[in-house]
Amino acid sequence: MTHSVEAESERPRHRRSGGRAARREMRLRTVVAGPPFIRRKTPVHAVLDEEGLKRIEATSDRILAEIGIEFRGDEEALRLWRRAGAEIDGLRVRFPKGLLAEALSTAPSRFTQHARNPANDVEIGGDGVVFAPAYGSPFVMDLDRGRRYGTIADFRDFVRLAQSCPWMHHSGGVVCEPTDIPVSHRHLDMVAAHLTLSDRPFLGAVTAEKRAEDSIELARLAFAPGFLDTHCVIMGNVNVNSPLVWDGTMTGALRAYAGAGQGVVCVPFILGGAMGPVTNAGAIAQAHAETLAGCALAQLVRPGAPVVYGNFLSSMALRSGSPTFGTPEPALGSLVVGQLARRAGLPLRCSGSFTTSKLPDAQAMQESTVSMMAAVNCGANFVLHAAGFLDGLLSMSYEKFVLDCDFLGALHSYLGGIDTSDEALAFDAFREVGPGSHFFGCAHTMRHYETAFWDSDLADNRNWESWDEDGGLDAATRANARWKRLLAEYEVPPIDPGTAEAISDHAARRKAELPECWH
Repeated sequence: MTHSVEAESERPRHRRSGGRAARREMRLRTVVAGPPFIRRKTPVHAVLDEEGLKRIEATSDRILAEIGIEFRGDEEALRLWRRAGAEIDGLRVRFPKGLLAEALSTAPSRFTQHARNPANDVEIGGDGVVFAPAYGSPFVMDLDRGRRYGTIADFRDFVRLAQSCPWMHHSGGVVCEPTDIPVSHRHLDMVAAHLTLSDRPFLGAVTAEKRAEDSIELARLAFAPGFLDTHCVIMGNVNVNSPLVWDGTMTGALRAYAGAGQGVVCVPFILGGAMGPVTNAGAIAQAHAETLAGCALAQLVRPGAPVVYGNFLSSMALRSGSPTFGTPEPALGSLVVGQLARRAGLPLRCSGSFTTSKLPDAQAMQESTVSMMAAVNCGANFVLHAAGFLDGLLSMSYEKFVLDCDFLGALHSYLGGIDTSDEALAFDAFREVGPGSHFFGCAHTMRHYETAFWDSDLADNRNWESWDEDGGLDAATRANARWKRLLAEYEVPPIDPGTAEAISDHAARRKAELPECWH
C-alpha cells in the first residue's frame, strides 16, 4: 500500500544521464534498514566537578525541603506523598532530605520499551540512545503549502515518515496536533495511527487521566494477552508546570501509566527568566528538584515502574520575552543535567533538534545541530524532538524532518566510536601502498569503500559544475523531493488483520461513547 502523495522530483535546467547522477537517484530510492536503537561507543561529556554537582544537588534539596512543590488537583498524589513521609500544607508538598532518594531506589536504571515488531524494541538507559520525532506542534509546514494547522492526515504522514526513516527509532507521540478532530477524540486516532501505520515504539496521550488509560488499552490490543501486564509497551511524556507545580492533569496521566507498569517521562519546561532563573545553575537545580519529584511519585504508585529523567532547558530573548532555542547556554546545561541523571541512576531524556527559525534554513540547522550535539554528548538515552522541530516547536516541518533525519544518520556514525582492531589499523594497506603512493585502489580500501564513511541522503558533495547542471538545488528543495518520495514509496508494516480490526473497532467505540469536545 502506498501513500497518495506523488513523488515529485524537481526539474533540472540540464538533464544528465547515467553515471553518478543515476547512482545517486537509485540510492535515494532505496530505504535501508537501520538499527532499532544506538549502542553508544563514545564517552559522555562532564563539565562540572564533584563540588559543583554537590552544590546543585544541595540547592535542589533545599528547594524541595524549604520551598516545596505544589501538587494541584490530585488528592491521590497528596495521599501518596503523605503516606511516604512528606510534609503536606494544603497543596504544598515539602520533602525531607533523603525521601525522594528512598522512593527512587526502586526505579530501573534501564528498561526495554517493546514494539509491535519485536525487531524494533528499544532499550532506554545505559548505553542505549533512542531518537524520536518532535512532539506537540499545532502547525505544520512545507514548501508547497506553507504554514497551516495540522490535521490527522498530516499526523499520519509524519508517522509514515518516521517509519520510513532508517535512522529514527521511535514513532513519537503527538507528532503534530490533528486540529480537525475534537480534542476528546484525538488521542484515539493518534494512538491507532501509531499502532497500525508503524511497528515501532510510541508515546500515548497525557491530556487527561482517562485518555492515558484509553491509550494503554489500545496498546494492549497490539500484543499477546497479558504481555502489557509485565512489559513496557507504551510511555507517557508528562510535563511539570514550572516553576514548582505539578498539576492534576499531568499527575493523573503519570499515575495511569505507572500504575499499569508502563513508562513515564517526567519533564520540566524551563524558559530561563520566565519559568526559572536566568542563570544556568539555578535553572538546573530547579529542574532537578521537579524531575525527581515526578519520577519518585511514579515509584510510589508502583515500585519498579519505568521512569525517564526528563529535561527541557531553554533560553529567552530577555528584551522581547520571546523563547529562543538551540542557544549555547541550555546546550551547556544539558551536559550538567546528564551528570545529574547518571548520579540519580535514571535514564535520561534531554534536548532535541531545537530551533526558533521559521524556515528549514541555515539558522534552523545551526541551532538544531548545537542542541542535538548537546543531547548525544550529555548521554541522553531518549531524544524526543529529534526531527521536524521548527518555529520554536510551533510548527512541524516536512522538509526539516528529513533534513534532521539525515543528520541522525551522521550521529549513528559519530556515536559508533573508533574501531582499533587490526583491520581498522590497516597495517596491510601501508605495506601494500608504501611511501608516496595513494590508498584509493588498494585492497583495504576496496574492502571498506561502501561502509567506511557515512553517506548522506541529502547532501550534494559533487563539484560545482555537476551540481549546477543538475539544477543547482538547495538543501530544502532536495528535502522537499525526499519526503514526497518517502511517502510515495511507504508501505504499511505487516499487522495481523484481526489486530488491526480490534484497534479500529475499539477506537471507534470509544469515540462513540465520548462527546465531541474541543478543549
